[in-house]
Amino acid sequence: MSVEDAKYREVERLAALRELRLLDTPPSESFDRITRMASHAFGLATAAVSLTDLDRQWFKSRVGIDVESMPREGAPCSEVATNGSVLVIPDLALDPEYRDTALAGSGARFYAGAPLLTRDGLAIGALCVVGSTPRTFSDAETAMLRDMAAMVMAQVELQHAYGRIDPMSGLPNRTQCLDDLNDLVRTEAKGGRRLVVLVDLASPNEINHATRVIGANFLDDLIKEAADILRSVLGPSRLAYMLGPSQIAFLAPSGVVEAEYLQLLSMMLGAIRQNASSRFVTTVALGVARLEIGVTDPVDVLRFAHCAAQDARDTEGKVSLYSSEQDTLHRRRFDLINAFGQALDEPDQLNLVFQPRIALATDVCVGAEALLRWTHPTLGAISPGEFIPLIERTTLAKSTTMWVLNAAMEQLAAWRASDRDLVMAVNVSAGNLNEPDFAERVIAVLERHDVPADRLELEITESAIMEDAGRALEQLRKLSGTGIRLAIDDFGTGYSSLSYLQLLPIDTVKIDRAFIADCTEGAKQRSLVETMTKLSHDLGFQVVAEGIETQAIANLLLEIGCDEGQGYLLGRPMARDTFERWFDGADAANDTIAA
Repeated sequence: MSVEDAKYREVERLAALRELRLLDTPPSESFDRITRMASHAFGLATAAVSLTDLDRQWFKSRVGIDVESMPREGAPCSEVATNGSVLVIPDLALDPEYRDTALAGSGARFYAGAPLLTRDGLAIGALCVVGSTPRTFSDAETAMLRDMAAMVMAQVELQHAYGRIDPMSGLPNRTQCLDDLNDLVRTEAKGGRRLVVLVDLASPNEINHATRVIGANFLDDLIKEAADILRSVLGPSRLAYMLGPSQIAFLAPSGVVEAEYLQLLSMMLGAIRQNASSRFVTTVALGVARLEIGVTDPVDVLRFAHCAAQDARDTEGKVSLYSSEQDTLHRRRFDLINAFGQALDEPDQLNLVFQPRIALATDVCVGAEALLRWTHPTLGAISPGEFIPLIERTTLAKSTTMWVLNAAMEQLAAWRASDRDLVMAVNVSAGNLNEPDFAERVIAVLERHDVPADRLELEITESAIMEDAGRALEQLRKLSGTGIRLAIDDFGTGYSSLSYLQLLPIDTVKIDRAFIADCTEGAKQRSLVETMTKLSHDLGFQVVAEGIETQAIANLLLEIGCDEGQGYLLGRPMARDTFERWFDGADAANDTIAA
């Protein structure tokens, strides 16, 4: 081989070594098993998986060696890597090339090394064994050493080619990250603290929107760019890991001061944003979690870091340290969502309560709003303020609406049979308006319970309507066409335009309690409610005020011209039996007044 060929071969060899990303990685039990096996099989105290770098021999695994690396010059393993063949030195003290080297000076007398060959025949290092006394090496032993070197390379390929390296970023993946976190206990004191940092490149919504507009290559480019930036920031001695489609993790250096490092991360995040081509369409967030070596499960610490990254999205700096309190809250939410799905199949956990709606001019109860309540078998009563917002963000919202609608219409049918004629209001989620057959399913429920369409009022928020205004308008027109009453709930808190509002086939506007609670506090507050009421009347809508809790508010709303009201002053949400007694008593009182 010519000098030029040898130089080119060396460049190829070093490139192959770096591509495998083995240098300066933590010890690994999968390699240590082979090293211990070699030491035992040959009866020698020293064995190593030695990787030949540009100017050093770095030991990925070692037995009987105190140092992590030694100079490449004068190392027999370097010759093995250069020549790509087995090297046996029966007595280092008698070998003219190696008798004056550091290895011989350490007391070693025997050396044998087999090359670690890639599939392309490039030797990235050697599996070597060393003894303190001269000895011979049989052909059978040479073959055994070569086989063990092949086992090392099989493990390298397993880690690199089969589920260990992310093909898009070129970074080690989640599996390798978990192994490396587990292996920390081998090099650092048990109970020691390290920080794990998770970089969340974009939220799911940002990825979905960008992919829809730009195409699938957007995410590929985002990952490659972020991986290059992190390699530059971390340097060659520290690894980053690709955990998922848009998440990269790395370990903070040992011994960092937590508060100072969080500030440093904020600066690093600024650099990532500044250099990222996608900075105008994505938001990067960093989550940080504490790892107690040998104590914290690596799977848990990655989950903690992920939770912190999601929490970071709600902060100004977009960097957050894991909070066990927040995690407990998220776990409870997750558990509640799962448990509610089961509750829908076990109706004894769910029930309805009914809040009366009163005509303010006559004090007559003209309707009731059906409100869902949940009693968990072990957690007890779950506040609707806690579980309803969770359900509305999941696919359970659709089936929940149908459960409430069925139960409410069954009850309304029973009340109508006992001469209690009311309008029943049921809340509808944004997800229901996206169901192409929602109107047909509502009509089927009415027919099943023989309830006239005008006895049902569906309450929809402005936000739910405007989420997909075109589809919502189509559904609302179908529902209104059958005679079902429609109401905008929490009016004033959404973002519907007045020009669109006049197109909606609605009957009722319910002014949100946030406006009603302050309407007696001053001229501005009164004027706001008065304007909302007049506007709604001008558009032909009936007006219902929510959250009436004092007589002064009720009097003012009557003066303003509000049609109906709900609130604790008029009647709290009540169970069926209580509502019936209240309704019958209220009716009796109104009959007496009329007489």
